[in-house]
Amino acid sequence: MRRALFNHSAGGAETGILMTERIRQQAEVPDGLAGERLDQAAAQLFPDYSRSRLQDWIRKGELRCDGRAVKPREKVNQGALLELDALCEEAVNWAPQPISLDILYEDEHLLVLNKPAGLVVHPAAGHADGTLVNALIHHDPAFAQLPRGGIVHRLDRETSGVMVAAKSLLGHHSLVDQLHARSVKRQYCAVCIGALTGGGTVEAPIGRHPRQRKKMAVVEQGGKPAVTHYRIARRFAHHTRLAVNLETGRTHQIRVHMAWRHYPLVGDPVYGGRPRIPPGASPRLIEALRGFARQALHAESLGLLHPATGEPMQFDCPLPADIAALLQVLEEEDAIDTAVHPA
Repeated sequence: MRRALFNHSAGGAETGILMTERIRQQAEVPDGLAGERLDQAAAQLFPDYSRSRLQDWIRKGELRCDGRAVKPREKVNQGALLELDALCEEAVNWAPQPISLDILYEDEHLLVLNKPAGLVVHPAAGHADGTLVNALIHHDPAFAQLPRGGIVHRLDRETSGVMVAAKSLLGHHSLVDQLHARSVKRQYCAVCIGALTGGGTVEAPIGRHPRQRKKMAVVEQGGKPAVTHYRIARRFAHHTRLAVNLETGRTHQIRVHMAWRHYPLVGDPVYGGRPRIPPGASPRLIEALRGFARQALHAESLGLLHPATGEPMQFDCPLPADIAALLQVLEEEDAIDTAVHPA
């Protein structure tokens, strides 16, 4: 749900949005929080929100304990059910901002770019500006006139690689139709933990994690269909480089599916946990794994039909320096291990 706060004075483009989101979450009080104040326990169980915001929701009766509206200072018992049902409003900024873009292709209907890791795609709660949409509107004000700033698919903040954005309504309608028809070809490079023995397909529904609402998970009841195909591009002693193709485009799909298969991506703190150091790893490999600060995932190619001509188009994106360096270390470690322990 959105409400405009103000408009761009020159072109009438919407630049200020009040994002309104209904939040529904539940959490059970564990033994370690028994006897704590409600607001203190809530801050531990709902870490996505500030204590002041949680206190406000408690006072309004939007965060209840065992179905009752109680005061923030009231103590909670082990096993008590905290239920959050609240409206969260936060202003976000759709104003143009001079953020550098690595453009691979551009015409009147679409723009294809290489998104760097660390760049958020859309303004949202917690990321009010400094996003790809702000950069696109600065590059060409026409993006402000299109739904969601011309963005028709997303990459996670820490995922790098090729993306396409629509510059015209024709381009937007065509790209949305192609995505719905699953005719857009998307291939990713992923480096996962564990030595896979072969490729495969993961077909498992994805939805919000039942307890940790910022995470996604394989959810049998209520999850959306999700299909991920993967093949081995290079197998190392304790890791595997994968070429991954998406049939669907669910939030965090590759990360969730590979973690569900027990092969999480290197550097993924959400689905992979702490860095896993293989036995006998050299100091160089240990440093490379511990120092890899994001999920090792890169959108390396994108295939689609041009919105106006119907011509098949493919765009390829070279590996970023951090993933290339990680793969080099893994290759050199394998070479050293083979030399010391020949087959």
